[in-house]
Amino acid sequence: MNLLIIGGTRNLGHFMVENLLSRGHHLTILNRGITRDELPESVERLRADRTEPAQLERALKGRTFDAVIDNALYKKAEAETAVRLLKGRTGQYVVLSSGQVYLVREGIERPFNEGQYEGRLMPPPKLNTYGYEEWLYGMDKRHVEDVLSEAHAREGFPSTILRLPMVSSERDHFHRLYAYILRLGDGGPILAPSTPNYRLRHIYAGDVVRAVTRIVEGKLAQGKAYNISQDETSTLDEYLEVLGGLMGAKPVLVRVKRDLLEANGFLPDCSPFSERWMSELDNSLGKQELGVTYTPLPVYLEKIVAHYQKNPPPPPAGYRRRRAELALYQQIQEGLVSAK
Repeated sequence: MNLLIIGGTRNLGHFMVENLLSRGHHLTILNRGITRDELPESVERLRADRTEPAQLERALKGRTFDAVIDNALYKKAEAETAVRLLKGRTGQYVVLSSGQVYLVREGIERPFNEGQYEGRLMPPPKLNTYGYEEWLYGMDKRHVEDVLSEAHAREGFPSTILRLPMVSSERDHFHRLYAYILRLGDGGPILAPSTPNYRLRHIYAGDVVRAVTRIVEGKLAQGKAYNISQDETSTLDEYLEVLGGLMGAKPVLVRVKRDLLEANGFLPDCSPFSERWMSELDNSLGKQELGVTYTPLPVYLEKIVAHYQKNPPPPPAGYRRRRAELALYQQIQEGLVSAK
């Protein structure tokens, strides 16, 4: 198959290219060319800033594809441009969306299923806050999905939408899982907010790649949206027990009132998986209709831990305040500061 992958060569896109090349497909990638990729020379590279429609139009001029996989579609206008330029020029358009399309809903309970997409939306949080930025991301993803769904209903545009939760990966440039690995490795406590205390249900990057490959090669799910998420749901405590067991470390999880952690500037870095903007998705529909399967949590965590132990990246910026985290913990232990 002749395939185009848009964006995301640092993480998911990199793995997708590797997998699809190994299966004999012809691959072209399109991005701005700002971040150096580590892909074979056989992969054709197109350069364009998709926020500039004229650039995208020039890059795609005269080209057709069996399928397009879009890892970097974030805005309504970009979705409208993609529909206009790819109409009649691709057999399928697979877009990676987010579980945050549910998190901006009101009145629904976790785990979220595809039938909960429609309904009342929450008002925006306070401007210039972490919550506002996450809310805006979820709203923008909804606008993207709505453009694609309307184009399919109107003219049969062959879109497929995959809603993902937090993606665990050896190449995660946000280093969210690595934040926990470092804290477990130094033997100190992990400070986490008392609330919210939502259960975790993430996904392994390799499973996203396999799901996308299955959908593209089988020409499945056109005009539909599916949750793609691992099978296990765990508490943060249970998750850290698995992770610590793989590292030979005993996790010490200390619950601290959110206001105190925020006042010290520790969130979200001290516990990235403790935010309300981490979605929990029901994967039943995709398993039933697409035959998607998932790697067990302990298995993929072992792979990621082994990767980091062999190839440790520089500590992320959020770890630079680790001494301050430990100092706060000491104050709590001495009764100088209340954690509740």
